[in-house]
Amino acid sequence: MGDENAPTPARPHWRNPAPREKRWVALLAVVVAIAIQLVLPERFSLGPRWMLPGVEAVIAVGLLIANPFKLAPDGPAVRRAGLVLVAVMSIGNGVSAVLLIAELLHGEVPGGAPALLANGSAVYATNIIAFALWYWELDRGGTMARANGEREHPDFLFPQMTDASYAPKGWQPKFLDYLYVSFTNATAFSPTDTLPLTTWAKMLMLVQSAVALVTVALVIARAVNIFS
Repeated sequence: MGDENAPTPARPHWRNPAPREKRWVALLAVVVAIAIQLVLPERFSLGPRWMLPGVEAVIAVGLLIANPFKLAPDGPAVRRAGLVLVAVMSIGNGVSAVLLIAELLHGEVPGGAPALLANGSAVYATNIIAFALWYWELDRGGTMARANGEREHPDFLFPQMTDASYAPKGWQPKFLDYLYVSFTNATAFSPTDTLPLTTWAKMLMLVQSAVALVTVALVIARAVNIFS
């Protein structure tokens, strides 16, 4: 039998309720991603160049209208809309990456090395934003669940979660923290200071690293070949 007098484990400090996050920071990143997708040549788009960015813009405006300031408790429709927005962005960028790689492997590069580097950078940057949004939307059940400390186990272990002295009282990761995780994962092709703990987090980071690695390797190799 267990010891009924055993002390109850202390509640992790990162599960304490925290101030609600503002949505506009994440929506600003969405605007940047939409702008990048619009300037990519249409040969790298799924359908007309404006189609997927247009869908993303409509969903983003709807989310802003539904919840313009600090994130409030989301209904199922708002929650699904946010996930659909990130999914559409990811699909569009995935198609762009595949089409860019196919062009590098099988055809000429219109515009030469400068255009190749610009297009590759666009796919790379959108990859970072899209996966930052995935991490932000899914980690510990989403923004409201994190603010309320609802989930017992984290999906990502930030350094501030291991020691309360590393951060102010009530610290919770915000969108910019996930953007940093996404950038370092796409640059180092592996986790840096923040560790994925759950299977879905590891698989998302794996996919992001693979897309970034293939894109960067092929673009740089072809650009060097063109310059030489």
